[in-house]
Amino acid sequence: MNDNKIILWDPLVRLFHWSIAGVFVANYWINETGEDWHEWLGYFAVCWLLVRFVWGFLAKGAARWSDFFPTYSRLKLHLHALIKREDYHRLGHSPLGALVMILMMLLILVLGISGFMMEEIDYFWGEDWVQDLHGWCAHALLCLVFIHLGAALFESYRLKENLPLSMITGKRKSITTKSPKPNS
Repeated sequence: MNDNKIILWDPLVRLFHWSIAGVFVANYWINETGEDWHEWLGYFAVCWLLVRFVWGFLAKGAARWSDFFPTYSRLKLHLHALIKREDYHRLGHSPLGALVMILMMLLILVLGISGFMMEEIDYFWGEDWVQDLHGWCAHALLCLVFIHLGAALFESYRLKENLPLSMITGKRKSITTKSPKPNS
């Protein structure tokens, strides 16, 4: 691997990432102390999701949905490399990382919808299943956040690259060896 740095994550993707991370942490704390803030931060997160969704079609490189969407063949190659303890260098998200990211985004969307249903739609106010869904999604998201953090640190160590730093600076070392391409 050479020492040349390339721009990997554009400013919008990094701002989205850190905004969502901040909202998630704040909403775990604010949940008990300030319902208005909890609601507004939830709406803010859903708005960011919409921006990021659209940006996935407009952006270039690693931020594009087509660049990292976890297809069956991409996931199969990545899992095969992990099982054989082979390096799997890829700019942007690995297929498993992309799967976790998409699942986190879907959970945030369901949190936003269920939160809206609990507070703004009289029909669902006080419904246990909506509150249960909201709580389950929050806990599932927390689990995925820990998986995301652990995997980023583990892969950084294993691949000898500082992956979290690239989400701060937007830059990453360019890759001279590429992972195998899927057949389809």
